[in-house]
Amino acid sequence: MRLYINIDHVATVRQARRTDEPDPVRAAVLAELGGADGITIHLREDRRHINDRDVRLLAETVRTGINFELAAAAPMVDIALRLAPVQATLVPEKREEVTTEGGLDLASAPVRGAVGASLRRLEAAGVRTSLFIDPDPDALDRAAELGAHAVELHTGEYANASGDAEKAAELTRLANAAARGRERSLAVHAGHGLTYENVIPVAALPHIEELNIGHSVVSRAVLVGMERAVREMKEIVLAAPGRVPEPGRWLPPMGC
Repeated sequence: MRLYINIDHVATVRQARRTDEPDPVRAAVLAELGGADGITIHLREDRRHINDRDVRLLAETVRTGINFELAAAAPMVDIALRLAPVQATLVPEKREEVTTEGGLDLASAPVRGAVGASLRRLEAAGVRTSLFIDPDPDALDRAAELGAHAVELHTGEYANASGDAEKAAELTRLANAAARGRERSLAVHAGHGLTYENVIPVAALPHIEELNIGHSVVSRAVLVGMERAVREMKEIVLAAPGRVPEPGRWLPPMGC
């Protein structure tokens, strides 16, 4: 199981004062020291957090690999081709949203057209591709038909579920989607809304080989530092495969 750390919200804090700290480039270094298998960044078209300077310096300094999240738009793909990340993940993007609210709408012909064109350009350049989708059978099938190498299952509905029954239903949905993805020869990743408290059941699912986690780790890093926050999340994730521990068993102490 690989753990990629999304450092977008380090840049969000920086942009709140439009200054030069905290620096997401330095945060990436500390995340790698804490055991991150890679760094995820989302360069939004409105540059609300990660910016072009960050992308340039991260490309020069990240040693593990960058998962570059981007909209399926030609100018963003141009940047991805210059960056040459380990992986490019196409995501939906709305200017008015606080954070990504769901997966790509691959049932829409215009969305499929834009995604397909972006995938072809990225694959021609040798960049591994992934699509951020909801854990639904149709979305998995369309992702495979479009020729993506991987999918990242949106775990937001699971993270926001209230009550044991609803959470169990969303977990089953994720498990079924992961199995279908593997049947379609897709690598399966997952992310969005995962925390120290809710990640274990997702990390324990068969077929999921990579998690992308950002906000929860950045939030904890405010209290204990980035390196320790990443190390604690990595320990939880690695302890999960094979069984789901009793609630709280692998949770780190939340004090400093």
